[in-house]
Amino acid sequence: MVSTRAVPNLAFRRLRGSRSAGEFAAAIRRAAREIGEHVACDARYIGRVESGEIRCPNYAYERVFLHMFPGASLVDLGFSARESVRGRGARTGATTAVPLSPALHSDIDEESDVLRRVFMTSGTTTVAAASLGLGGPSAAAGPTAVPAQRRVGEAEVSAVEKAVRQIRLLDDRHGADGLYRRASQPLRAAYALLDAGTASRRSTADRLHSGAGELAISVGWLAHDSGRFDDARSHYAEALATARLAGDAALEAHAFCNASFLARDTGRAREAVRAAEAGQRVAAPLGSPRLLALLALREAGGRAWLGDRTGCERAIGRARTAFERGECAGDPEWMTFFREAELEMLEAQCWSALGDWPRAARHARAATRLQDPHFTRNLALYRAQLTGDLARAGAADQAATAGHQVLDLLDRVQSSRIRGMLESAVRVLRPRGGAEVVAFLERYEELPSGPEPVPSAG
Repeated sequence: MVSTRAVPNLAFRRLRGSRSAGEFAAAIRRAAREIGEHVACDARYIGRVESGEIRCPNYAYERVFLHMFPGASLVDLGFSARESVRGRGARTGATTAVPLSPALHSDIDEESDVLRRVFMTSGTTTVAAASLGLGGPSAAAGPTAVPAQRRVGEAEVSAVEKAVRQIRLLDDRHGADGLYRRASQPLRAAYALLDAGTASRRSTADRLHSGAGELAISVGWLAHDSGRFDDARSHYAEALATARLAGDAALEAHAFCNASFLARDTGRAREAVRAAEAGQRVAAPLGSPRLLALLALREAGGRAWLGDRTGCERAIGRARTAFERGECAGDPEWMTFFREAELEMLEAQCWSALGDWPRAARHARAATRLQDPHFTRNLALYRAQLTGDLARAGAADQAATAGHQVLDLLDRVQSSRIRGMLESAVRVLRPRGGAEVVAFLERYEELPSGPEPVPSAG
């Protein structure tokens, strides 16, 4: 067996010299700006390189490093040659490849290599089952461990699929903040199963790849919703790489959908549009109008942030036309959240981004009326959107009323995204008078401090 033990990159460490990891990261970011690149380099990334966890940088980092150290090669900088760490080609004949945006493509190159090595285990593999400590009456029992085996069967694949459903259920009820770290355990287990051996049947192998990819997206969403954007980007990239390796168009469309959402939330509107368009091309043969509707709305969101009102309206129109075709057997299981309430919410976010606050508020109010009360997190999310839209539309008292309704749910929902949206609305309401507004602001100030809120994108 070939060892996967990381070898420290001493050459790169010597290049840092007496600078701290943070200072060196800042120098790398400055060098990137000099050549028009954007890299999210921080001390953690420097540590990963120096420890040998990153054997070869992605293409954006490569350009920056070669700009900083003219005449040097990647090998001179202590990295492995790119061809030595890229051994996994996509299965041919499975799906038509859709071009990735450069940023997404480079993330997949790096993260699919790094994460697979991280997920390798020896001795035992922790199976993602209901007792993984994610909640419920069996949580106290702790994780279930089974011997690593050369063949993966129905029990292991079912456990991965069950973990996906459980994470989604708990997120619907409680939000992401308290779940992310614990949900990483079944994700590691799922990829350990992929690496540990061969499935007993082709159908089992396909389900395992799909399950692991969906789990990566679910954990990525928990990172996304709790403000851990770099982690979310890595998980979505891993899901996209898994989809490409397995030839799974449905998983690929899902990964593009979430990647588009993340790009919009992190200010990369053009990338959001490109990812959504790529997702629509992949999803077109899958026979799910609802999936196409959601991807069109992701495109609309990106176009709204670009200020492209005409393009946004066209994408919304396509989304509504597809949505009205109704549910069908081809709809993915993960889309159970995408009902009329979510359609209204996503349209509200588009008008909000375009600065049409009254129109945004009308759609946000419709979303709160239509939402199933069992989806507690989304109910809080929609009301937070409504609070912000009403505040910006000048309806301060109505905004305060909606804000009270959000606060009523925050003892059950832990979501940095929702807290960020509420904080944004509060900033708008502070200069306003009125007893309703004052009462809401006083109650808001009594909120226990939580994680750093995610900046609102809506």
